[in-house]
This record gives sequence, structure tokens and C-alpha cells, in this order.
Amino acid sequence: MDYIASISYGKDSLAMLEIIKQHNMPLDRIVHAEIMATSTIPADLPPMMDFKKKADIIIKERYGIEVEHLCADYSYEDIFYRKRKKGKGANKVHGFPFQFGAWCNDRLKMAAMKKAGTKDIVRYIGIAVDEPNRFSILSNRQVSPLVEYDITEAEAKEICEGIGLLSPIYTQTLRGGCWFCHNQSIGQLRLLRKQYPKYWELMLKWDLDSSTTFKPDGRTVHDYEERFSLEDEGLIDKDEPFRWTMLSEELNYRFDL
Repeated sequence: MDYIASISYGKDSLAMLEIIKQHNMPLDRIVHAEIMATSTIPADLPPMMDFKKKADIIIKERYGIEVEHLCADYSYEDIFYRKRKKGKGANKVHGFPFQFGAWCNDRLKMAAMKKAGTKDIVRYIGIAVDEPNRFSILSNRQVSPLVEYDITEAEAKEICEGIGLLSPIYTQTLRGGCWFCHNQSIGQLRLLRKQYPKYWELMLKWDLDSSTTFKPDGRTVHDYEERFSLEDEGLIDKDEPFRWTMLSEELNYRFDL
């Protein structure tokens, strides 16, 4: 039986490694699902990629195990442009994932984790004791050391701070996870556009090619581009209540001029 710790580089999964060590729990491997946006661009933003490199060194020194970075055979862009074979969308590209049942989780993250093996393993995952809504996925083969030893999310953060393994997502405005995620907030989209314009340009390109809208309410990346552009011009205040009709109202005003 192999004991494998799955880490995301978030506070809970990294604190989990320390709890495993403190309580002498068996541990054979440490794995991480690495997702690629394209064949050359990672799904994590540069500050997070830098942190992962730093964390890997600390993890090897502290726990004596080298992190295995597992990656699916395809990038997000590869699947995005793959054509559907069945249903109403047959022969159209997959485009942006739906909010529920998103293809990106299964074909990128889970596909990567399957490379760690599925038989004769016990997988450690980072779920804190104060996250009872996630307990349903726990079993005798999928275990949370944080739950077993009554560690909360706040305590996990303190543990990471104490051993130099606190991700920049907790000290900056950086978002954890994929920079192109359709579930991210408007604030994060605004920040991505400002700090990483090349990534934003790629999202605009995908937006034109997608068979589905970026957001389930029908909003596109170009809708957000228009909104943010009006903010840049001072025509919309991002701190004031916003309604999407403001975009058409501003367009009609300019046309009348």
C-alpha cells in the first residue's frame, strides 16, 4: 500500500505535510496536478509558479520526498479547441467549460492525478476540520490528516507561516488556481487584465472562438473588456453599483454624439 499526499500548494495541503510528519503517519510520495493553459503557459500565475519552486526545495529538505508534478497529456487550449462528437454541439469546439460538470476538472486535473495510480493507495488530501461540507469525499482510502488531528483552516495557515510555506495567495491579491477560470470574480478578472495583459489577450482570442459563453449568464470576456475599458476612461466607477445596461447606454450616448 502506497501513501500519497496530494498537494495544491494551498495552506491546507502544505500544513497537512507537517501534520503527517509530526504524527509519524506513513508517507511514500507527494504529488501535485500541474495544469497547462497552453503547451508553454502554465495555469498558475508567475508568482505562484515561483512559490512552487521554492516550496519544492523546502519540502524535499523537510520531509525527504521530492514532489512529483503530474500533468495531463493535453493543455486547456488543446481541449478547448477539440470538437465535440455528440449532442447539439457536435462538430463545434468545446470552448469554455460549463459552470457545473466542467470538462477542465476531469480532463486536466483528474487526468493528471490518475497518473499517480488508483490501486493499492491511500491518498492524503488537505481538508480542514472546519470544512464539514467537504467531508463526504473522505473514506478509508482518501484521508484528511487535518480532520484526524482537529486542525482548522486558521491553524493550517499558522503552521505554513511557521515553516516558510505560506503561498502568496494569502499575502497578496493574487488568486489561487487557473488564471483563466470561468468561476473567478470580477475583481480577479480586472486584476488579470491589468497585471497580465498577454494572458488577457489570449482569453479574448478564446472568447471569439468559443462555442459557449465565458459565464453561465451569457456574459463574454469581451463584455468584461468593454466594462473595464469604460472604467479606465472614467465613464464607469468600479466602486459604484453596476448594471450591464450601462454598456448599451454609454454606446447609445456616444452614437448620438
